[in-house]
Amino acid sequence: MTNLTAVSVFLLRGFSADPELQLLSAAAFLLIYLAAILANISIMAAVTLNTRLHTPMYFFLKHLSLVDICSMTTTLPRALVATMVGSVEISLPACASQLFAFVCLGSTECFLITSMAYDRCLAIYRPLMYGRAMSCRTCLSLTVVAWGSGIIFSTFHTANTFSLPFCGPNTIDHFFCDIPPLMHLACANADAHEAAGFAASGCIIMSCFALTVLSYIRILATVVQIHSLAGRWKAFSTCSSHLATVLLFYGTGSSAYMQPTAHYSPLQGRMAAVFYSILTPTLNPLIYSLRNKDMKGALRKLYLQAPS
Repeated sequence: MTNLTAVSVFLLRGFSADPELQLLSAAAFLLIYLAAILANISIMAAVTLNTRLHTPMYFFLKHLSLVDICSMTTTLPRALVATMVGSVEISLPACASQLFAFVCLGSTECFLITSMAYDRCLAIYRPLMYGRAMSCRTCLSLTVVAWGSGIIFSTFHTANTFSLPFCGPNTIDHFFCDIPPLMHLACANADAHEAAGFAASGCIIMSCFALTVLSYIRILATVVQIHSLAGRWKAFSTCSSHLATVLLFYGTGSSAYMQPTAHYSPLQGRMAAVFYSILTPTLNPLIYSLRNKDMKGALRKLYLQAPS
């Protein structure tokens, strides 16, 4: 890679190329970032300190909040600086590290969401064997697999992207180092690398999505068999928050990573990235707290007991 790469420094554009919108967008995203970090830390603290929340669902939710915190911190601070000053330099190793961290965290979230779907499926379809099936050891194993798979998947994508030669231009028309804008800058034919990336992404994403869909098919089939309307609603409400997270995650992520580089639009890429890298981590805590009585009670208790 060293012999082929002439570019050693990239320039990040930030959120907007319009000088009039730079400070406004930076201020807005700074507030969103601080709110998201506070909300996700609150979720983690509430789950850790409240013994009523020491269940598999909240165990995975705590890791999901950790992933969201790390994901936003990987991209947003540098993006805020790039937006405020117009552009910011990022070295090739730093760019590769940022891409690795972001893809790793996104992949880990994908596996965690799948594990949460499996958890909800067992809770509704096999309630009598749920405690034994979703033991502490099982939850820990699923989490280790999620993080380990994320690392492996990210290693492939980072190597696949940065094995391309970059000889100029070096301006990334994006607010962080992401796969589509980087491949767009490569000064060699990236078709083979793009095909390899699509194959790996498609395999992982479709496998996780298929397992999630199968879990919800089983959940729906079980709920339909419940005679009481109140019972049906109670059963389905236990997974409604997770279903909203699934739709948000796959809906925003697929729009960015499942299109050819030749059709890549910098503006559309930035807009899609705002949704899957900023709004999704911000909305996840709201989704899991607004309609969840246990979580709302735990958060209320957490803030009432906090030292003034």
